Amino acid sequence: MEFKTIDAPATSSKPELYATLHESAVALFSGERNAIANAANLSALIWHSLPDLNWAGFYLWSGKDLVLGPFQGKIACVRIDLDRGVCGRAASERKTQVVADVHAFPGHIACDPDSRSEIVVPLTLGERLLGVLDLDSPHTDRFDAVDAQGLEALVLAWISASDHP
Repeated sequence: MEFKTIDAPATSSKPELYATLHESAVALFSGERNAIANAANLSALIWHSLPDLNWAGFYLWSGKDLVLGPFQGKIACVRIDLDRGVCGRAASERKTQVVADVHAFPGHIACDPDSRSEIVVPLTLGERLLGVLDLDSPHTDRFDAVDAQGLEALVLAWISASDHP
């Protein structure tokens, strides 16, 4: 398997970086249908490619709560109810959540006290919830609409490339 490694110059724009990430993710997923393996590789790709992160990974829907899946970063909360935190809101509303300051978010779950901002993208297959992709940063206001669009495209590539029993 060959894939393009991310070595984006500091002058690359965010849209260019996400386009390169998407290309790399599609190459990573080529020939592999296992959702967990693809989630693990996507977590690592994001972790090593996007600046200013302290956590990047998946929470997968168990049928009753979100359970920790493949990730990169510090030790994390293992289970999240749908009515708790940014991940729970993204999953229950099926809508990407961009939070500039997690300490101002009602019900924020402080798995890592160093996190200051967060973006969570729901993973859905039709109406079916698969989980969420969660990224945290130690900087406030780290994520924006460009990040949301880029990460949503990566999530769609993961969903399309992987089997979801």
